[in-house]
Amino acid sequence: MITRRTLLQRSGKAAAAAAAACMLPRRLRAMPLGLPAGIQLYAVRTSLQANPAGTLKQLRAIGYRQVEAAGYAGMSAEAFGKLISAAGLQCPSAHVQFTETDFDKGFAETHAVGAQYTVSSALAFAILPRRPRRPGVPFTPPPALTRDDFMKMADLMSRIGKAAKANGLIYAYHNHNLEFVRMPDGSYGYDLLLKQTDPETVKFEADCGWMTVAGADPVHYFHAYPGRFRMLHVKDFRPIQHPTSSLGGPDRPQGIELGRGFVKYDRIFRAAKTAGIQHVFAEQEAPYTPNDMGAAEVDYKFLASFS
Repeated sequence: MITRRTLLQRSGKAAAAAAAACMLPRRLRAMPLGLPAGIQLYAVRTSLQANPAGTLKQLRAIGYRQVEAAGYAGMSAEAFGKLISAAGLQCPSAHVQFTETDFDKGFAETHAVGAQYTVSSALAFAILPRRPRRPGVPFTPPPALTRDDFMKMADLMSRIGKAAKANGLIYAYHNHNLEFVRMPDGSYGYDLLLKQTDPETVKFEADCGWMTVAGADPVHYFHAYPGRFRMLHVKDFRPIQHPTSSLGGPDRPQGIELGRGFVKYDRIFRAAKTAGIQHVFAEQEAPYTPNDMGAAEVDYKFLASFS
């Protein structure tokens, strides 16, 4: 027989359990923009190379629920995708390499990891003459892109986007800072990529950090091009002396953990709520404190603060 006292005890325990659940660390329920917290795996590439399965499980333990692929830690895309699933993570997006003529390899890798979005970045390298890399020689960034370069990029993006749709995928382009060079009319080259591509087949992944160091404003783009931006890279940088579109040399900005740099995400996230964003990925450029996984935990806590 259930007495009144027993019922009260059970009710008290239930209430205590509910209260405890509410007091769980925010990391367990981080939902920036109401979306599951994700991370771009480029940010933890060193740990992934050393221990792919363990690193993915650790990301899940930190609280991440989604990852964006960027290489496969020396494995096949299919094998790597199985590790992602085994860790309890989702992979809605994959960064792949496209050439001017070969799209199929990137599409196959995207399908293999179970992603819906197939993403390219720094597509300028696909249209510019190749310069051989020599061991020990520092990376040399490409020259400032011209209007003709951006038109060629837009054409290539359009072809990839149509082919991706035919393959059951959605194509998106991820920016760095090099797309934000000024054109003769004063606009950014990035604007040409938005205007010269079909909104139905070419979407964009806004790297808010790279936009900001180049002097551009993500909020402006969310308002000016509704529906074009489907994903965010949330990235921070140390303060800079002046805007830069350089990817190398002394003008390359230095990365830092989220919330420790100068990018103002409160206003960016407010604008992003109505922009049609579907996925949010933390990402970081070197250096890391104290290492890439330690930085990933700091970045997660920052995303959780916007839940």
